[in-house]
Amino acid sequence: MKVSETDILIVPGYTNSGPDHWQSRWERKLSTARRVEQAEWSKPVREDWVARMVEAVNAAQKPVVIVAHSLGVATAIQALPHCAKKIAGAFLVAPPDVANPKIRPKHLMTFGPYPRDPLPFPSLMVASRNDPFGSFEHAGDIANAWGSFLVDAGEAGHINAESGHGPWPEGTMVFAQFLSRL
Repeated sequence: MKVSETDILIVPGYTNSGPDHWQSRWERKLSTARRVEQAEWSKPVREDWVARMVEAVNAAQKPVVIVAHSLGVATAIQALPHCAKKIAGAFLVAPPDVANPKIRPKHLMTFGPYPRDPLPFPSLMVASRNDPFGSFEHAGDIANAWGSFLVDAGEAGHINAESGHGPWPEGTMVFAQFLSRL
């Protein structure tokens, strides 16, 4: 698929993705990309976040490609059973372990546990070996359950602006390859 043939939904995580975050940069560059906005970025409520995600998917005019980061991954996955429109694929980055009782802030656990059913569309997950919010083993386990292709980002932290992934050219290349195969 080409960018012009899709509605790309940017799904940020907890506290949103700032202007230097790769998601914000992609949103500015990709003509059909739009952010799934949340009313409360710093105090996420699962039901509210999922409802906004469902609204965004169901309002799409073209096949949807999800680009989710961190808690956005949990939001997107929890929203799937409620989406009426077709999702063409999902690019999932740095999924947090929302079932881990050590996660902070604690209320992020309300987004778990992740469903383990295979996803009904192609998906690719990018995970880091030293992500403070979720282990590579956890990412591999859920990628396997979902049927997602797992990309090892090495020691890349949480794959956000704070870990040096503002422009993230490697991610752009992987996303372009993923999109071309849909």
